[in-house]
Amino acid sequence: MDDLAEQDYVVIDDFIDNNLYKEIKNFLFENIDVFDRAGIGSLNQHTIKKNIRGDKTYWLNKERDTILKDFWNLLEETKSTLNRYCYLSLSGQEFHLAHYPSGGYYKRHLDQFEGRNNRMISMIIYLNDNWETENGGQLEILDKNKKLQLVEPIAKRCVLFKSDKVPHAVLKSFKDRYSLTGWLLYQPTSLGPLLG
Repeated sequence: MDDLAEQDYVVIDDFIDNNLYKEIKNFLFENIDVFDRAGIGSLNQHTIKKNIRGDKTYWLNKERDTILKDFWNLLEETKSTLNRYCYLSLSGQEFHLAHYPSGGYYKRHLDQFEGRNNRMISMIIYLNDNWETENGGQLEILDKNKKLQLVEPIAKRCVLFKSDKVPHAVLKSFKDRYSLTGWLLYQPTSLGPLLG
């Protein structure tokens, strides 16, 4: 929590146990055929731009995807911890599974939509067995000192960062790269339901 507060991001290895890791990966591969090409922008501004990002996604829904109950419980625990120690008011989430095929990347961006600033904490859990540096696909973070930090997308590693503060990119991947990615939200009751 101190690292997240001070440097705006934190990398945590072995964030999930082997059982939850297998559960998420099995669910991913059971649904891989219905992943959609990812776009940019929200709602009516959503567009597909292959020159900006090249991944496919499957949006998760807590009511539908009950088989992931251990993941949903982990999210509640994570939100509670962040609320307690970082004095946040997280009350919602939106998450998807992501697949970057070989050649896939995502240019540098912030995780905030214009006109919608309720994404507070970005959260990534990597799902890549035996990942090597030469496979590419690193998360590139531009830190507070304007220095680039590279994070290898290795299995069970979690990255948390402030959605509106940390410019980041996914470097070109040279093999299939998988993650569970999403946002912990400040969601006033007047906002209504969101994905997740």
